[in-house]
Amino acid sequence: MIYDLIVIGAGPAGMIAGGRAAENGARVLILEKNDKVGIKLLLTGKGRCNITNAEADNRKFIELFGTNGKFLFSSMHRFNTADAVNFFEKLGVKTKVERGNRVFPISDKSRDVVSALFNYLKKHKVEIRTNSEVARIKSNNNKIDSVVLSDKKKYSAKNYLICTGGKSYPLSGSTGDAYSWLTSLGHTVVKPAPALTPLVLKQSWISDLEGLSLKNVNINVYQKDKKKDSRFGEALFTANGISGPIILDMSKSIGTLLENGSVELSIDFKPALDSKVLDKRIQKDFSSLSNKMFKNSLDMLLPKKLIPIIIKQSGIDGEKKVNSITRQERKILLNLLKDFKLNVSRLSGFERAVVTSGGVSLSEIDPKTMQSKIIENLYLAGEVLDLDGPTGGFNLQVCWATGYTVGEQF
Repeated sequence: MIYDLIVIGAGPAGMIAGGRAAENGARVLILEKNDKVGIKLLLTGKGRCNITNAEADNRKFIELFGTNGKFLFSSMHRFNTADAVNFFEKLGVKTKVERGNRVFPISDKSRDVVSALFNYLKKHKVEIRTNSEVARIKSNNNKIDSVVLSDKKKYSAKNYLICTGGKSYPLSGSTGDAYSWLTSLGHTVVKPAPALTPLVLKQSWISDLEGLSLKNVNINVYQKDKKKDSRFGEALFTANGISGPIILDMSKSIGTLLENGSVELSIDFKPALDSKVLDKRIQKDFSSLSNKMFKNSLDMLLPKKLIPIIIKQSGIDGEKKVNSITRQERKILLNLLKDFKLNVSRLSGFERAVVTSGGVSLSEIDPKTMQSKIIENLYLAGEVLDLDGPTGGFNLQVCWATGYTVGEQF
């Protein structure tokens, strides 16, 4: 059979594109190398699936993608964040909005999102072939003729969509396969790099803080004593470093900084209090606990896990009575609470990156249709494109918007 559209990759962009094209009457075949569809989608939002972000202003949404964001104007006009919510509600996935405008299924289960998409494909008679790894794409005269699988099976279509994702979470099947195909077809691929990824830190004691979640902290990024970035929000210590929303959002710029030298983080654990007010608060705590040992006097100021580290970093004897703490020692403690220094070793890499920065050059794609300007019957959508935004459902929205735009061409 000659299909109207062959979709390579059953991720978010591929499923919504294939479903929408079939809904419009196209004969669609989806090829997926894994044994199931939507594997990476199952992992998103820690298994809860942050479907989209409820940012209603397209312009504000697009600004968060930097200079490449303007590419999204057409697709976001066609299928915006409200459209994504309505689309899933119609498929039976009720949603809720959490802090930071993040939209999740009410069930908190990403499998409900994947099941809804799978049923959408089945309803519109999309043919799905799993365990089907594309080995080669054959082209002639700026058109794709066919795709050849690793088991030598061959499929042909009038049009093709490549939406195999980037290189993040390689265990989910995102191993950057498409980059070599697209390069051989004449496309330019902007060098892929991990984005929205945790940081590995140099401090050996960092493993003692594993699992500690920080809320309402401010983290500054420094290079050569110059502040390069700053964020307020949540962070989380890992076995060898630090993660969480504010770290993920800064990781791309930190990766760039690391190419030019060492990078230092500074955590302000009490950003709501300036140094003077915090000093008074410490003095008040100390006067009410004057006969306690220093190591037992910080419970009201800090999470339990952090106390031994702060004591060690301060150089103050933990057994020392609070009423014996000198003004200079108190100043050291104050400084640690407002300016806790950490040294970045490297980014965690693709293994733990939420998305990939880089990908197919946007100048080679028509933003109104997602059609290649180089290969006549080729479309591209999702993470394979040179687009990456902050955490909070923004990157999945790009998959829905660009994928839906492809489906609308049929």
